[in-house]
Amino acid sequence: MTLVETLVAIALFLLGTQATVLIFSRTIKSKAYTLEMGRSSLILSRSMGDLTRYIRKATLSESGAYPIYSADDNDLVLYSDYDKDGIVERLHIYLDLNTNIVSMGVRDPSPSFPVSYASGDGETFQLASHIINTAGDPMFSYYNADYPQDTTNNPVATPADVSEIRLVKMFLKINIDENKAPENIQQETFIELRNLNDYDRIH
Repeated sequence: MTLVETLVAIALFLLGTQATVLIFSRTIKSKAYTLEMGRSSLILSRSMGDLTRYIRKATLSESGAYPIYSADDNDLVLYSDYDKDGIVERLHIYLDLNTNIVSMGVRDPSPSFPVSYASGDGETFQLASHIINTAGDPMFSYYNADYPQDTTNNPVATPADVSEIRLVKMFLKINIDENKAPENIQQETFIELRNLNDYDRIH
């Protein structure tokens, strides 16, 4: 082989090696992204399943307050025995659009009589991250007893009149890399509040 042929062969070899390394690197990154998205999606699915159970079991507080305290686009406060200890806690479920994190605050009732709930959250738990909802696609939507026949007045305006709520829609979108919009994963569920049909007014 001449010197020119040798140099050409080396150049072709280097180009081939570079292309192989680039393809391998992109494959690894793609697999890592897919695995992380899968893990985050699983966490989100479990969290939504837990929240669905808490919301569905909303009930009168230990002090006799109405099951739902307040209801807004990304912020819902209600009473529910989430840990099945026979005591109704106040749950504050919210999405922070600045941090893209869904959290739940818990406040236990006072042990003394008359029973009351202190302001604010006693404990706070992070449930899901990498949430990419915007103001145009809120985490919560609320529906009255006339839904689905009445689509004109549903979902109800927020902050919602809690006495009207009979159904809650929870909607979340997740993506660990917001630059990959086509890869968004979204989950949605409708939750019927079982105990609210027993109350026709706020206590």
